[in-house]
Amino acid sequence: MTPDEMVAREAIRNLVATYSHLADGGRFDELIGLFAPDGELRAGDAPTARGPEGLRAFFTGTGESLGHSRPTRVLRHHVTSHRIETVSGEQARGAAYFLVLTERGLDHWGRYRDEYVRIDDRWLFQSRRARLDGFAPDSWTAERRRAAAGEPESR
Repeated sequence: MTPDEMVAREAIRNLVATYSHLADGGRFDELIGLFAPDGELRAGDAPTARGPEGLRAFFTGTGESLGHSRPTRVLRHHVTSHRIETVSGEQARGAAYFLVLTERGLDHWGRYRDEYVRIDDRWLFQSRRARLDGFAPDSWTAERRRAAAGEPESR
């Protein structure tokens, strides 16, 4: 591994960690800045969010959904087993597992599949795919799924 590749990998690890911190804090404008100008996010079955306006709509909608659920004061994304493959000096791919905790406990978990691009010496998300593997039955995610299906809330 070359020194440039080591620097790239560390910058990408920081990008992924920063994403989690900004998402958990609801800092959506800064979060959007972690994506390339034409970057995209695919989360589960939701339509792909592309570019700054599409990303803003997605993150804002998620934040509003969280605000309408039972009070959730804590949201923490934990990313593990992050594997990074450099494709070139300007492109890389990554894969990682995630799990999300709220004050209720474990909420949901899944996998990220990322494509990274270097623009002006910054590594950014070109594409992020979040796949849900599961969720706890009394979680915010379960509430969102029930609401989307028109089912009554469980409390």
